[in-house]
Amino acid sequence: MALRRGLQEQELTTRRAGQDVGGGGYAVAVSVWAGLTGQREAIAVLQDAASGREGALTHSWLITGPPGSGRSNLAFAFATALLSTPTGQDAATPDPAHVESVRRQVEARTHPDLAVLSTERVIITIDEVRRLVASSQYSPSAGHYRVMIIEDADRMTERTSNLLLKALEEPPERAIWILCAPSEADLLPTIRSRVRTVRLRVPDVSDVAELLRERDGVDAETAERAARQAQSHIGMAHRLATSDEARARREQTLETALGIRTVSDAVFAAARLLELAGADAKAITEERDAEERESLLRSLGVEPGRAVPAALRSQVKQLEDDQKRRATRSLRDGIDRILVDLLSLYRDVLMLQLGSPSALVNLEFAGRLRALADGTTAPSTLSIMDAVATARERIAANVAPALALEAMLVAVARSAGT
Repeated sequence: MALRRGLQEQELTTRRAGQDVGGGGYAVAVSVWAGLTGQREAIAVLQDAASGREGALTHSWLITGPPGSGRSNLAFAFATALLSTPTGQDAATPDPAHVESVRRQVEARTHPDLAVLSTERVIITIDEVRRLVASSQYSPSAGHYRVMIIEDADRMTERTSNLLLKALEEPPERAIWILCAPSEADLLPTIRSRVRTVRLRVPDVSDVAELLRERDGVDAETAERAARQAQSHIGMAHRLATSDEARARREQTLETALGIRTVSDAVFAAARLLELAGADAKAITEERDAEERESLLRSLGVEPGRAVPAALRSQVKQLEDDQKRRATRSLRDGIDRILVDLLSLYRDVLMLQLGSPSALVNLEFAGRLRALADGTTAPSTLSIMDAVATARERIAANVAPALALEAMLVAVARSAGT
């Protein structure tokens, strides 16, 4: 199987690297890299860097790749390998128990030499980066390195990026920065010139499906369908494979688009898609919000069902404000997922119109897609895809989602001949 072959290659690479390493070795390969899929080349580069080979490790890294390619997972695997490196030139290779302990700490974000900036807001604030830069000055307390990770580094403004630039130009000797972003173009040229870039690719559908089967225990048919419909986005594939509600919302999204015939249909469809995005965002955040509130009240000593004392209300209010900001981003992300699904729908139509042998993403709608392809032209389908792309740009620029969706779906109605 493709994933198993990939893991075997990773293990062989690490065995060879372990001959040069004062720390790392085979144990690190098994517990750190084994959960990743479809990124053998990138993993080999980071394994080499973590091995301790002279010249392989730099102070600043940028991991790029499309959504769902595993940027963050790879960043934390790299951090685990670095933090597993023993101190001292003559230190013995860490045993698997030590590596596993580090892995658990990194997974829980509790390792003393790890600092993570992962915003749930629309942008990363300058104060958040300022605090992270200050923490990078600390000396490692448990291992050989101190590792700073910034997820979604593309969410930094220019002013914030310039603050980070100063830290990248003169990092402490044992500080390692790992940034994650969709592409190099999403960061300032000055930032790009200070980092070593590792590029990820979109995993094969078969690799993602195998990961779902082996990791999540999903049956082969469901795993293949989820991986295909998610277009190899690992996180979305997991949701589609394990959530009936997520699958139903995606199906309703495509049904809504396929039912548009008039401008009036387009207006109602825009409202429906916004409703579906809101339901998806709520499903993701609601349970987490309740758990966070319960955890905060427990830590403050407030018993369940009791009123929050006045002296503690500011802390509860801060949590509620953070959750509202997260809900805003979650809604935007939900709308974007819907637009990506619509792009896959019209991509399939275009492939049929052009007679391409490419496999359909939405195979379950094959009959209706062929009918739509026969009733429209390739140029009109391309104009719809342009409208979807424009809607994504407008929403990212803070245009009201309802207006952006309506304008997009009017293009769909016009293509239907109204």
